Amino acid sequence: MPSADLTLAECRAYRPELPLPGDFDAFWDRTLGAGPHGSGPGGGEPEQPRFEEVDAGLSQVRVHDVSIPGYDGRPVRGWLRMPAGATGPLGCVVEFLGYGRGRGLPHEQLTWACAGYAHLVMDTRGQGWSSAGGVTADTDPGASGTVPGFLTRGVESPGTHYYRRVFTDAVRSVEAMREHPGVDPGRIVVTGVSQGGGIALAVAGLVPGLAGVMPDVPFLCNIPRGARITGLPPYTEIAAYLRLYRDRTDSVFRTLSYFDAAHHATRATAPALFSIAMMDEICPPSTCFTAYNRYAGPKDVRVYEFNGHEGGTQHHQAEQLAWVRSLFAGLPAGPAART
Repeated sequence: MPSADLTLAECRAYRPELPLPGDFDAFWDRTLGAGPHGSGPGGGEPEQPRFEEVDAGLSQVRVHDVSIPGYDGRPVRGWLRMPAGATGPLGCVVEFLGYGRGRGLPHEQLTWACAGYAHLVMDTRGQGWSSAGGVTADTDPGASGTVPGFLTRGVESPGTHYYRRVFTDAVRSVEAMREHPGVDPGRIVVTGVSQGGGIALAVAGLVPGLAGVMPDVPFLCNIPRGARITGLPPYTEIAAYLRLYRDRTDSVFRTLSYFDAAHHATRATAPALFSIAMMDEICPPSTCFTAYNRYAGPKDVRVYEFNGHEGGTQHHQAEQLAWVRSLFAGLPAGPAART
């Protein structure tokens, strides 16, 4: 379908004003201030990440069932895949998933491990109902009166919003991989498609010292515009909520501003490789370019002019493989970066 959004030239120049809460940084400092692993459920002793090797029937890839203490210390699951027989600390790709997806099965998503990297796929709490199953529950405070989905879950306050928990889970996942003995903490890249791309951008703004960031057709960028021009889920969840709660527009968008990846992009400094699709009706290109144009670190973008939300798919993964190889080749290897 032809794009109904801005042209590519207009997107490249698009720099809208987005209101930033005055306590944005303080909010995230408080949220993440409990330390690398937070506290245990209910404020008890902090848990430690667990990596249990499983037999996935693969001879060239080792798979570990992962449990990492996320928000409030509650377990977030995942899969860690590593090339069999690898020696020395590996570069690592931490991947966050698209809306509705869970971590899936242990023998899926083998590309990064086959390329010689450690690859952590983080389950997204409360999701796993679309094309891949998940096993991580959501504690779900403040969920009454929300539209089915996640964008309005806990939207009454930044402190109760769903993505506060998810972004914290993602930060803790990166911290856990930095401490893993098989991973080089100075060579960690975060990535994701759609929702996963938005999470990756948030992590890029919240975690210093990443080696790289690869957001693909990212969701959660310029959320007010997405809610106003997009006729497909998930952004329509916001419109549906505000059709009912007509007096809450300002408060809803203020809450969501704490989770807007376009704000987090202004705090990010790691090299980034974006992908954006110009016929994307789910994450319109102008919203993605909002984050790209505001991104503070070195950046590049691959534009897929005639693609929708599927983006570049395997063509773009070839671009990513080459980009990560070049990126890691220019970095010193070894545990010196672990702090």
